[in-house]
Amino acid sequence: MSAKEPSALIWWLVSRASGIVALGLITAAVLIGLTMSSKVLRRPGVGRKLVRLHEHLALVALGAISLHGLALLGDHWLHPGLKGITVPFALGYRPLFTGLGIIAGYLAALFGLSFYLRRRIGVRLWRRLHRATLLVWLLGVIHTLGAGSDAASLWLRAYVLAPAVPIAYLFALRVLSPGRPAVARRPPAAPADAASSNPPGREGAEAHGAPKQLRARLARESL
Repeated sequence: MSAKEPSALIWWLVSRASGIVALGLITAAVLIGLTMSSKVLRRPGVGRKLVRLHEHLALVALGAISLHGLALLGDHWLHPGLKGITVPFALGYRPLFTGLGIIAGYLAALFGLSFYLRRRIGVRLWRRLHRATLLVWLLGVIHTLGAGSDAASLWLRAYVLAPAVPIAYLFALRVLSPGRPAVARRPPAAPADAASSNPPGREGAEAHGAPKQLRARLARESL
C-alpha cells in the first residue's frame, strides 16, 4: 500500500464508520422506545431514565448521520457533491438505496427534533409522529444492506439483522396490548316519583291501583 492510499480513503472510512455507528444508535433508540411503549419494564424510576437515554441516543445518532453524509464530500472516488448527499435519488451510485438513506436521515431529524416541539404541536400529534421512528430504522437497514460496501460480509449482516427479532417482538407487544377498558354506561335512573311518569286519567289511576269507585267515575267521565 502506497503512502497516498490511506489519505485517499480516509473520508470514505470516516463515512463508513459513522454510518455503522448511526445505525447502531438508531437501533438502540428504537429498542428503548418500544420498551417504554410496550411497558415491559414497570419499575418505578426506570421510565424517566429511559426517556433521557432515548433522547440522548437520538441526538447523537443525528450527529453520526450528519457526519456520514458530510464525510462523503471529501471522497475522491464517489464525488457526490452537495446535491448527491441532500437530494434523494440524485446520486449516481446505487441511487435507490442511497436515496432511501437520505430520506431516513431527514425523517430521523424530523422525529428526533420534534421532541423539543411537542408542547407546540401537541403531545398527541407528537406521539403519532414519534411512533414512525421505526420507519427510520427500517430504511436505515435497507440503505446499509443495499448501498454499504460491506453488505455481503457476515459481521455486518449480523450487526444489522440481529436486532430485528427483539424489535419485531416489542412492536407486536405494543400493537397487541389491550387498550383501556371501556367504561360501562349506567342505566338511566328511575324517576323519583313514579306517579309523575304516568299520565293522568284512567290509565294512571289503574296503574296506581286506584279504588274501584274512582275508576268507575273516571270511566263515566270519559264517555
